[in-house]
Amino acid sequence: MTRSALSNTFISSSFLPSHSYHPNCSSLRFSNSRSQPLATQLKKTTATTQFATLCSLDATNDSKENTPIELRYPAFPTSLGINKIRDILPHRYPFLLVDRVIEYNPGVSAVAIKNVTINDNFFPGHFPERPIMPGVLMVEAMAQVGGLVMLQPEVGGSRQNFFFAGIDKVRFRKPVIAGDTLVMRMTLTKLQKRFGIAKMEGKAYVGGEVVCEGEFLMATGSE
Repeated sequence: MTRSALSNTFISSSFLPSHSYHPNCSSLRFSNSRSQPLATQLKKTTATTQFATLCSLDATNDSKENTPIELRYPAFPTSLGINKIRDILPHRYPFLLVDRVIEYNPGVSAVAIKNVTINDNFFPGHFPERPIMPGVLMVEAMAQVGGLVMLQPEVGGSRQNFFFAGIDKVRFRKPVIAGDTLVMRMTLTKLQKRFGIAKMEGKAYVGGEVVCEGEFLMATGSE
């Protein structure tokens, strides 16, 4: 008798002990089909999970796509509005280059925005056919954000004796054009109150990409 025939004989009902002699065997059942390996079951479970995740992502994307574009993006928060900025900075039109402060830690750091529009007075000459914000004005805007950090009691500055003293390691990474929103972060890194000197690090972004960065030196001494 072959091994295959012998195996079939052992699992056939005629060779199993009778129920009357072995009552504990009444719950035994033999399946005609072999159970799937564990690896196969895991693969199927993983595939099902991935399918459910993809369906969820598709539903989220569909919901976002169905939302009108003007409703998808929230406005920048306001920590300091333009009137408060004017109370702190001495600059006025056409040289006030900060529109809103969106994060403010007096004496430590600030994040502010400048909305670059075609109506800015420098665009007719820079350049008529390709409106690009001058790099020196980006640096000036960042310095004004630094002024918002420094012109506070914690630092000892005042609008009567605040001066832009120097810049170092300035790099312009990308052009800033009309229609962009310039987001500027200035952080105080070193303060020497005795000499009235402060050092700051600054970065400016458009759409999350760095367009300008550098180190700034501010003077808060007496006139």
